[in-house]
Order: sequence, then structure tokens, then C-alpha cells
Amino acid sequence: MSWKVTIVPRTLHFREPAGTSRGVYLTHDVWYVVLEDKEGRFGVGECAPLPDLSQEAGPDYEERLHEYCRAFAKSGDIYGSVPSSYPSVRFGLETALRHAQRGTIRLWDTPFSRGEKDITINGLVWMGSHDKMLERLDAKMKAGFHCVKLKIGAIGFDEECDLMRHIRMRYPDPGELELRLDANGGFTPENAMQRLEKLAEFRPHSIEQPIRQGQWEASGRLCASSPVPIALDEELIGLNDAKQKADMLDAVHPKYIILKPTLHGGLRGSEEWIRLAGERGIGFWATSALESNVGLNAIAQWRAASDCTMPQGLGTGQLFTDNMESYPLSIRGEALHFDPDAPEPDLRSWLGLER
Repeated sequence: MSWKVTIVPRTLHFREPAGTSRGVYLTHDVWYVVLEDKEGRFGVGECAPLPDLSQEAGPDYEERLHEYCRAFAKSGDIYGSVPSSYPSVRFGLETALRHAQRGTIRLWDTPFSRGEKDITINGLVWMGSHDKMLERLDAKMKAGFHCVKLKIGAIGFDEECDLMRHIRMRYPDPGELELRLDANGGFTPENAMQRLEKLAEFRPHSIEQPIRQGQWEASGRLCASSPVPIALDEELIGLNDAKQKADMLDAVHPKYIILKPTLHGGLRGSEEWIRLAGERGIGFWATSALESNVGLNAIAQWRAASDCTMPQGLGTGQLFTDNMESYPLSIRGEALHFDPDAPEPDLRSWLGLER
């Protein structure tokens, strides 16, 4: 089977500056891969590497993307055409191919894709001033969320502790507010334990990536003794074969891993992470990596095809001013909903493709 592959680049614009400890995102460059064949099948996937985070992000990304897509167009074999060091390309092609084969953006037949069961998600509070973050968290709670993810590491640790003190005064019951923290590697091995002990006072559910990746020994010590359960996401980037993954999990043994298919090996690579983590009693949830609704829908459809009990990080569809709005995804309270009766989005027109 040979495919015609078209690549459409886009720059997405955030509604509000998206602050992390690595800096502030104002725009996000993405590439849509479009598959077509002689039988009229059509599928779209999204390749959305993150600057300063994705292992493949760099000035030659688009050149490599075209090279690997040409190879796939000839062979029809994603994994033989795209190296594992380019997970965003694998994810884009995996989901475009599934779209083309299924003939619908309902990529799996599940209660979610049939509109029978929603996916519980966490609310996301971006970094900002003390008052702004508290205002954003209040808005999430009023919208119906009980699990909120708070990015920390930008306004100073003492001020962030003061913020969390105010949060717990307002929402003292962890059953009412499950607080997930994300440090994005903002602590050091020297100060991390002291900070984790301080954060434990506010009874968070977990903290993501307290120190930067690649420090397995230090991270393992923290995971073994931290009063706050540790989840890893950046640590998974660049570990592309089963032995590397198993070695990291055995050395560090976090409580959770957080999977972003764009960063962590595409769908096949993420499934391998799930299997290896499960063998070691390590939990997981999935999040988007700031994709538009094209990628977000693919991740949601994939997650809904298996057990999806913990809140997932899939609330990013409203981040961009120029998203593909006609995707039948909506947030209802604290859940992502898919409308099975909505018409298929006109991706050809949105991408500027001729019929």
C-alpha cells in the first residue's frame, strides 16, 4: 500500500501566555501530516514537537519530517521509516493512518467515542502571579473540577507555598481538591527534599519531575523517601528502547509516570511504557503535549480504549485562538466529552487542501 503524504505547517497562537519554569510559550509550531490513497481514504495526524523539551526539536526538524514521510509513503511501514528518536513523527503518522483506515476521527470504538462515557480530566493552572494563579484555580473549581494541576517554579518557592496555603485554607479537603503539582525540573538535588517536605504540608496528590531529568541516582533517592509521591514525565524523553526504559524505572522507581505520546515514543512507545510500568507496580496517566484538537482527539480516543480511571491531562483544546474548533470535543464540568452525532470536521478545508 502506497500513500500520498502532504505536510501542512501551522503556527498556533495561545490565548494567554503559557508559563513554565522553562519560559513562556506564546506560539506553537506544528505540522499536520495528511495521508491519501487511490481508494479515496484520507487521514490527518499532528506532529507537534515542543522547543527545549522534545528530543527531535531543532532547525532541521521539518527537513527530517519530509524525509521520513517520503520513506513511509513508499513502504507503508511507520516503524521502519521513522527512527524512534522522532516520536512526534511516529505519533503523527500512527494517528493519520488510523484515521484513514477507520474513515472517521472516532479512532477506536469505545464508550467515549459513542458519547456514552466521558473522560475525567484535571484542570490546569499556568504559572503567573500569586493572585492570578489563585484566580485561575478558583475558576477551575467553580467550573466543576476536583483535580487541578498547578505549575510551580516561576514566582519563587516561598510565594508559591503562600499560594498553596491560601488554597488549602479555601479548599482544605483533598477529596474536594486533588492538587497535582508540576515543578518541570525546577528544584535541585540539594534543595529538593527540603522543598518536598514543605510541600507535603499542603497534601498534594503528587509532584511531577521535581529535579531535571538524567539524574537517576538523585531522583531514585527522592522517590524512595519523598513525603509527596513523585511522577516523572521529562525523565522519559529520549529513552527509546525497552531496556533503557526498564533500567530507568528500576533505578528511579517513581510512583507514577505521565505519558505524552508526542514526546514518549508515539502510541507504540507509550504502550511499551505502560506495560513496563505495570510490571513494576507504577501507575500512570496521559496528557497532551500542547497539541491542537487534532492531536488531542487522538490521545483521548487512544486512552479511552483502555482503563482510564485517574484524571487525565486532556484539557488543552481551548488553549489556542486558531484551533480546529469544529472537532466534536467539549469540556463538561471536569470531563472531556465527545459528541458522536456531530458531523466529521472538514479537515481538508481547514488545512487548505483541494478536493
